Amino acid sequence: MSKVGSFLRSKRKLILLAGVPGALLVPQMVSAQEGADAMEVATSAFTGVNFVWTLIAGFLVFFMQAGFALVEAGFARRRNTVNILAKNFMDFAIGGIAYWAFGFAIMFGGSAAASGLENGNDFFGTSGFFLAGEAGADDTALLWFFQMVFAATAATIVSGGMAERTRINAYLAYSFLISAIVYPVYGHWVWGGGWLSQLDLGSGALDFAGSGVVHAVGGISALIGAAMLGPRIGKFAKDGTPRTIPGHNMPLVVLGAFILFFGWFGFNPGSTLSGTDTHIAMIAVTTFLAGAAGAIVGFYYSFVRTGKPDVGLAVNGALAGLVAITAPCAFVSPGAALIIGAIGAGIMLASLSIVERVLKIDDPVGAFSVHGAAGIWGVLALGIFADGSYGDVTGLIAGDAGQLAAQVISVVALIGWTAVASGLTFLVIKYSIGLRVPKADELAGLDATEMGTDAYPEDESPESALAASA
Repeated sequence: MSKVGSFLRSKRKLILLAGVPGALLVPQMVSAQEGADAMEVATSAFTGVNFVWTLIAGFLVFFMQAGFALVEAGFARRRNTVNILAKNFMDFAIGGIAYWAFGFAIMFGGSAAASGLENGNDFFGTSGFFLAGEAGADDTALLWFFQMVFAATAATIVSGGMAERTRINAYLAYSFLISAIVYPVYGHWVWGGGWLSQLDLGSGALDFAGSGVVHAVGGISALIGAAMLGPRIGKFAKDGTPRTIPGHNMPLVVLGAFILFFGWFGFNPGSTLSGTDTHIAMIAVTTFLAGAAGAIVGFYYSFVRTGKPDVGLAVNGALAGLVAITAPCAFVSPGAALIIGAIGAGIMLASLSIVERVLKIDDPVGAFSVHGAAGIWGVLALGIFADGSYGDVTGLIAGDAGQLAAQVISVVALIGWTAVASGLTFLVIKYSIGLRVPKADELAGLDATEMGTDAYPEDESPESALAASA
């Protein structure tokens, strides 16, 4: 079910299951007590396990920021490397504070998922701002931290689609606004007890770990931003034919992909918010299989098409497979996960061509195709392949067309809200501080013009060193 539902279920499990499994965790303590005291100790042990598990999963998702930074930097040209790394570093800091101040309350207010989150309505929350008052409790801090790293992920996806020609101050202003408003509103509709989660179809709109809530929101925003910016200089010929602008460092891309794949085991299994939920093992399996299937599709697509494998497409194929499985990972079988990941990679490849050749939009890292298109597919795939093995959620193949209908409604709401909200945000920024750097700055490279430093400075020659020391 939703993260909030999972969170509340895990609390109930602490009480229902504490009697026997809890005793296994703290045998010396339980054996010395009876009745209510034993129940209290076991419940405390389960609570501790869930806290530690959720925090560790959050730390893994935090580390994914390094993966995003490396993938984007590697796919870009060397003269923009420091600028890209700075954006990825700072949007996490700025987005995290925005989510602390405003986003978390808008997203989870009214859900009662933790202390101080009682007030809200079907469209947005109204409690929990600044983690103040009753929201300053340990259980709320746990939920906030785990959700904050997800919010920052949505923000950083946008960076790739707008790479190499965006003013850094404009980008960071957007990072604040997406984390404070754009991401939390749709998140509230699905995870915070909002109207989509209450649909009287199937189990309501679901998204276990964020194919739609996190990835598609970021991917659609990236597409809107890239369209408003316009293409990089030299990307399209006069007749509109797209030109390939190769990245400068494939080792960074592959290393970043490994980090992202590793972090996904916090992203998806961690979304149980419960280390005592043994289904985390199956979620890890479905996550891996979908990512692996996506990598294979991307790798062999280029091999069949050109006679040479393309590791860049293998990376994006793996990421698309992981994005696609993120929504249905808890609800589907391993075999279904393989199919979902492979189709996700195929959708990503088709989307790359449509975005570039039909829409004439320059998305340097394929942010929309990997996160937006594959994310939308993931939300729909849940409604198709859910088999009833977790939370009694069933999809179309298992005979529940209502769940697929709920997922379709969720996708329509996702696209509509994100496109309008992000579009208005970019318009405000464009006509206030400006979105795009001047042409001369873009040609010189943003490292020199915006950052004043070089990612790969030339070694000083012996002659200049001697002259400097004289």
